[in-house]
Amino acid sequence: MFKSNPHHISHPVVSVIGAGNVGSTLAQRIVEKNLADVILLDVVASRSQGVALDLMQARALENHDRQIIGTDDYTHTKDSDVIVITAGVPRKDGMSRDDLLKINAKIVSEVTLRAISHSPNAVIIVVTNPLDVMTYLTWEISGFATNKVMGMAGVLDASRFQAFIAMELGTSTADINAMVMGGHGDLMVPLPRYSTVSGVPITELMSADAIARLVDRTRNGGAEIVKLLQTGSAYFAPASAAYLMVESILRNRRRIIPAAAYLQGEYGLEGLFMGVPVQLGQEGVDMVVELGLSPEELEALHTSATSVRANIQRLKAIHER
Repeated sequence: MFKSNPHHISHPVVSVIGAGNVGSTLAQRIVEKNLADVILLDVVASRSQGVALDLMQARALENHDRQIIGTDDYTHTKDSDVIVITAGVPRKDGMSRDDLLKINAKIVSEVTLRAISHSPNAVIIVVTNPLDVMTYLTWEISGFATNKVMGMAGVLDASRFQAFIAMELGTSTADINAMVMGGHGDLMVPLPRYSTVSGVPITELMSADAIARLVDRTRNGGAEIVKLLQTGSAYFAPASAAYLMVESILRNRRRIIPAAAYLQGEYGLEGLFMGVPVQLGQEGVDMVVELGLSPEELEALHTSATSVRANIQRLKAIHER
């Protein structure tokens, strides 16, 4: 007699903390691409359980055998390979990412401590805004090595830049690579010289005015969607960006992508997490890649870093009260 046992083969496990739009869509991406089993955790158990049951009922149609469990119990996240923190309050129209600092710091602090108590060897990816300072907070609270904690922002920002380049040139996004550095906010630093179409820098393919327009739209890419949606914020592209990072870790693909990583002197910066190109493998951030930046690009990066540092100081001031 054939005996069914869904746990007879060990699969990677990803715990997604927060079953809002980003977390739920990320869970869908992970299981439907057959990457890993997913624990979808939310403070509202019925929310995570409903999403998990819905996705389980789609398994036969999507032709995969991954498990997904919805829960509010952190013991279910035990021995996760990757923890993705999406929990927090999303932006509303007219609200900056920095406005979220106080409320999301409390949420991220709690979920980090509870998650790592069951998965002390996991790699942590932070998605909650304000991204750079929430990543710093997660690292500080977890006590993890710097390579084990990172933030998802640069992949998303670069993807938006790629999309706008493709729209402008009428070119397939498959041929486009884009690079965006700096904090995940209005002072991010898209790099046209390092953004290419089949290896050709976009500086050779469009005017300076067109590039400036696309750079500005990239910087405001999230706010543009918030304004259009009127309620809520982007989640399809953020989920895809987080998926790419999870995949590079679990499959040890060692992809070079922009992510919020801890800087220890690279680019003349240290003691903060900010978007830079990194090599991402099974141990987390294998290395930070240092690009040759022009004086103007480096100045823009340091201006962005000043804003990130200001948020870190605001965070510390909140904790001291």
